Amino acid sequence: MAAGAVDVPLEYVRLGLRFDRLEPGFVDAYTGEQRLRAQVADEPAPQPHQLRDQARALLGELDSAALPADRTAYLRGQLTGLECSARKLGGEPVGFIAEVEAYFQVSVALGDPAEYAAAHAELEQLLPGSGTLAERYAVHRRREECPPQRLEEAVHALSSALRDRVRGQYGLPEAETVRYEVVTDKPWSGFNYYEGDYRSRVAINADLPHRLGQLPHLVAHESYPGHHTEHCRKERGLVERDQHLEHTVFLVNTPECLMAEGLADLGVEASIGAGWGPWAADVLGDLGLRFDGHLAERVAAAAAPLNRVRQDAAILLHDRGADPDVVIAHLQRWGLVSRDRAVQQLRFLTDPLWRAYISTYVEGFDLLAAWLAARPAGQPVADRFLRLLDEPLTPAVVTAELAGA
Repeated sequence: MAAGAVDVPLEYVRLGLRFDRLEPGFVDAYTGEQRLRAQVADEPAPQPHQLRDQARALLGELDSAALPADRTAYLRGQLTGLECSARKLGGEPVGFIAEVEAYFQVSVALGDPAEYAAAHAELEQLLPGSGTLAERYAVHRRREECPPQRLEEAVHALSSALRDRVRGQYGLPEAETVRYEVVTDKPWSGFNYYEGDYRSRVAINADLPHRLGQLPHLVAHESYPGHHTEHCRKERGLVERDQHLEHTVFLVNTPECLMAEGLADLGVEASIGAGWGPWAADVLGDLGLRFDGHLAERVAAAAAPLNRVRQDAAILLHDRGADPDVVIAHLQRWGLVSRDRAVQQLRFLTDPLWRAYISTYVEGFDLLAAWLAARPAGQPVADRFLRLLDEPLTPAVVTAELAGA
């Protein structure tokens, strides 16, 4: 590095740590030197306009920083997201659509009700009987519910089985571990707290009913081959091997979140693939927990387009100014959820830190699923998925690769 040149990766880490002082929880994970965190903690309390200006200054330094193209693209995306967050924290008006695009490099719009209706029609076929589709879907979901007192046991069984597969398919550091805990009063169903040194703590929210057919996705998402696996492999590769300091901090409302949530939501496909329902039924059946794995897999595939309804709710609420009761009705009608579940979803969408985050799941899954499907002929899914686990890819880069496929 030339004398007097700005160390952009180092200053990016400092900047990210400063955001956590303004908005606790903004740093999702930090695995770097605690000395650096202590230095930031000892600084005068930052103001949003200062963080905004620092993000803009680092963006201006990027082109002269002589970093490889992939690091430059990654940092440009991250800093653009931070600049927008700083403006939001400072009370500057930012439209919701523009906010999502600045954070996650995607443009969002309302879903097509015709696609939702087609999904409803398919679910009608899979769930025959009396009552409305919403009622039958609710019965199906209740039938699959895991007894609360068996939740931890079921999670551990699935985690062990998925870990064995992921260790063989993708490789994991020998020392990696995940510990699970059951929590309450949270706006999410599960959360990975990566602690560094290949350790994660995964919290499962017991306030929400957990279905046996959904638990494989939750465990794959949070642990194997999702968040925990990605953190482990990037810590070992990008941080320890390549000394890329920017990957010691994971920041909310940045492009890396869309990549992380998209790959985590593809976890079951990347580790089990077709037949995951019967596979999970066998694992849980050994515990005496029974459900129809074939039906669970078919219902999940039919209902997948309805995931976009949650993003509709955010757009209606924050971009269209819709009344919360209208948004709840939209979630109930097209998402086939109960009012209580819709209210819980609204809680997540109205949290100041998380209001735009739903797009990481919706757009992240769609983008990365399309990219995974567009892999070269003959390339195994695991080889393509490994790039997501190991490389500092961005939504913009993946979109460009898809366009050139």
